[in-house]
Amino acid sequence: MKTTHTTLYRDKQNAKLMGVCAGIADYTGVDSLWVRLGFLILLFTVAPILLPAYFVAGLLLNKKPAHLYKDADEQKYWQRVRQSPRRTAREVRGQLRDIDRRLADVETYYVSSNPRLNAEIERLR
Repeated sequence: MKTTHTTLYRDKQNAKLMGVCAGIADYTGVDSLWVRLGFLILLFTVAPILLPAYFVAGLLLNKKPAHLYKDADEQKYWQRVRQSPRRTAREVRGQLRDIDRRLADVETYYVSSNPRLNAEIERLR
């Protein structure tokens, strides 16, 4: 299942040339400066094939939608999802378990202090 939040886009808003490095930075959560420096270092030392690959990626990747994220927290959340989906799923499950436990505590407190409600619940069982 691929959503718009887990797709690699060109980031034209933060672009220097075509927005590929800015898109990779947004996708991974790494600062775009480091992605650009890494690209230049690799380009001049190891892999000159990166320049044509950059332009091909610039032509093939879609532009990042203007309102992809509501706020910075949502952007960080989706970057964590892309980096480690399993860890993020564990975190969400843990948060839901905590909410469920707290809700059960509230329910227990309210039911135990209201004997009429407690009797009604017992009668329904």
